[in-house]
Amino acid sequence: MDWPILLKALLLGIVEGLTEFLPISSTGHLILVGDLLDFNDDKAKVFTVSIQLGAILAVCWEYRERLIGVMNGLGGKQANRFIFNLLIAFLPAAILGLLFIKTIKYYLFHPLPVAIALIVGGIVILWAERREHVVDVESVDDMDWKHALKIGCAQCLALIPGTSRSGATIIGGLLFGLSRKTAAEFSFFLAIPIMFAATFYDLYRHQEFVYLDDLAMFMVGSLAAFISALIAIRGLMRYISHHDFTLFAWYRIGFGLLILLTAYTGMIDWSE
Repeated sequence: MDWPILLKALLLGIVEGLTEFLPISSTGHLILVGDLLDFNDDKAKVFTVSIQLGAILAVCWEYRERLIGVMNGLGGKQANRFIFNLLIAFLPAAILGLLFIKTIKYYLFHPLPVAIALIVGGIVILWAERREHVVDVESVDDMDWKHALKIGCAQCLALIPGTSRSGATIIGGLLFGLSRKTAAEFSFFLAIPIMFAATFYDLYRHQEFVYLDDLAMFMVGSLAAFISALIAIRGLMRYISHHDFTLFAWYRIGFGLLILLTAYTGMIDWSE
């Protein structure tokens, strides 16, 4: 058993789970941590995508009663609208991802572009939080297809690593009249189809890098992602009941500046 590899899998799983549903970019953090751990080859890239399953299963578990209720209510107006809204929000990023993901990965899946995206995203969050926030939608059930489409278009920005899928959808939700709780919950639900699709598509495209000998590595990473994501989801919902997203904005800006500073001074030789 390769203990150093398992330790890297554990660390990356924790990073994935803690950052996936916070507006700070899980992909950006995984790229940076993977670079520091020298775990950034083709197999590592497949691994970092696959452990998203652990994180998304945490959402399924946390909201299991709601999801079971939707399944039991299929055919009903409320359940049908919920599923239709998810489909509408899912399509824009799915289509653009299929068209441009190879180009995006080639040019932008590197530490310095991630740092810039973190800073820009932080500034956008500060701007969004300082605007007057008019709430028109108090719950996910109150959303219509137009809200879903707007949030789906906002999610397209998350194709740029460092932007944050949850950040794009949550802040987009705030700008389009959703309450913080509703924006966060819809972001969680929207993650289910988009992350399942991205994970299985990536595994299919890169199946030559998946071996039975790596099963322990994938299991450790996925389990760590599941547990840490569950903690992050519950913590975020408690936090936003009393606070806004400004703290995450300053974290993004500070972290991005730190990366640029270490690159400029040569303290860390970020690989290109």
